[in-house]
Amino acid sequence: MQTIVIVGGGAGGLELATRLGDSMGKAGTARIVLVDRWPAHFWKPLLHTVASGKRDAQAAQIDYAAQACEHGFDFHRGEVLGVDRAARRIALAPWLTDDGVEVLPARSLGYDKLVLALGSVTNFFGVPGACEHVLTLDDVPQAEAFHQRFIDGCIQASARNAAGAGLDASLDASLDTGIYPGLDAGLDIVIVGGGATGVELAAELSHSARTLARYKVHALDPVRNVRIRILERGPLLLPHLHPRLSKRAARHLRSLGITVCVDTTVERVEAHAVVDNEARVFPSSITLWAAGVEAPAMCATLGLSVNRLRQIAVGPSLQSMDDAAIYAIGDCASFVCPVKGTVPPRAQAAHQQAMFLAQTLAQTLAHGASTAAFAYRDYGSLVSLGPLAAVGVLAGTVGGRKFQVGGLLARWLYSLMYRKHLMALHGFARMAARTVADWIGEKISPSVKLH
Repeated sequence: MQTIVIVGGGAGGLELATRLGDSMGKAGTARIVLVDRWPAHFWKPLLHTVASGKRDAQAAQIDYAAQACEHGFDFHRGEVLGVDRAARRIALAPWLTDDGVEVLPARSLGYDKLVLALGSVTNFFGVPGACEHVLTLDDVPQAEAFHQRFIDGCIQASARNAAGAGLDASLDASLDTGIYPGLDAGLDIVIVGGGATGVELAAELSHSARTLARYKVHALDPVRNVRIRILERGPLLLPHLHPRLSKRAARHLRSLGITVCVDTTVERVEAHAVVDNEARVFPSSITLWAAGVEAPAMCATLGLSVNRLRQIAVGPSLQSMDDAAIYAIGDCASFVCPVKGTVPPRAQAAHQQAMFLAQTLAQTLAHGASTAAFAYRDYGSLVSLGPLAAVGVLAGTVGGRKFQVGGLLARWLYSLMYRKHLMALHGFARMAARTVADWIGEKISPSVKLH
């Protein structure tokens, strides 16, 4: 029995493990193993909702062990340190608790086929101070850390505002959140990057600030005292969309009180400010970096061909160019279609690659080879602008014609993307049950986490 090891339980990796487990794992024709350093899966496109407090990550996560039990694959928790391509083994780091106690020692796993679905990490583009002074949204702990900083910042700024100019020095020191000197009390949030993540987070944060004020978690003016700025290097937000939609999104954000700064290149990041290449200073209590992604550093250590973003170069079968036993999908893979060009790092690309590779690996194990070639189809892109709005483009099934959508219709279609992901993992019945449970939760709970 051959062993297929999948490293990374993101959108592509978990869908691939689920499908291979159902088709080959349960039948006993292959052993399917999923490896991830986290115990549970969270759909990465929704990390901004965790950062804003709109979604409880614990309630929305999918336990890998439970998914493995139900769908015929094995799960091993651990961080991959490297790959011995000659021996066909991957090395896993020791599994330690938060206080440093070893749960499992360093170990290794053998494979016949290895699928790398490592996702992506934040790309700081070498900007001085960015790595030291910003927060990112690469995983759930980072999103939760941002949310906690946001809540604490609102409460502390509210206390400053209530104390006013007569705040004594000792209390001032205890409430210091790094607000830029000379500013009136408030919370300054700078989001670097006007792509989907930055725009979606800004819109949700505006809603969260208003909700927290309504529940009296803070006494700040949600617009005047909670100042949100987006810094985008290019001339438009959401550069992957039509300029008309980009401008529509910018107008909507400005209507929420969010400051949109385009044609703004960040020169450096300081502890309490962001400075652009024209020496303009943007005060910042919290800086979030959402300006781009690249593949994890490990991809460049495997001796495989990679591009400038460390993405592994793969051919039409999604096999690496240098090792037929290794495949790569999702954000860590670089597939260049001779007709349509480079496949973008999106969740829909990872989903399509997972479905393709599930069929390809089944055919390879059954017949010894597969001549199938991956073909990416762009079904469009949707961007959330808060609880009641979204913008995007949908590609038609006939002729590839694209349709621009916005407002409540786009918001409803945006929510369907997550439901489609759940259906790929659980089937229709459980997806529908989760949808009903989420709807009930929204009716009986505050629209954002209050702590």
